[in-house]
Amino acid sequence: MTKIPGPPPFTGLRKRIADHRAGTAGRLGGQFVRETYCLTREEARAKAREWFDAFPKAAYWTEVESWRQLDEDQIEFTMRRLPSAD
Repeated sequence: MTKIPGPPPFTGLRKRIADHRAGTAGRLGGQFVRETYCLTREEARAKAREWFDAFPKAAYWTEVESWRQLDEDQIEFTMRRLPSAD
């Protein structure tokens, strides 16, 4: 009776993936300029408009990265963009 081999060990592959992720961790996120604000809803909208006017989305990849509503109509949000349009 022949023994059917099990799946190959993936330890080498797992190590290479972990090493790659450790080497690139923070690099992608480090390319972006981020600023976090806590403003009223209307002020938050105005601030986001300022960012999109000053740093157009097509060139700077500008976006509202995250946001949450706090008490008393306060919005905490993070704006993100590339440092240059290159």
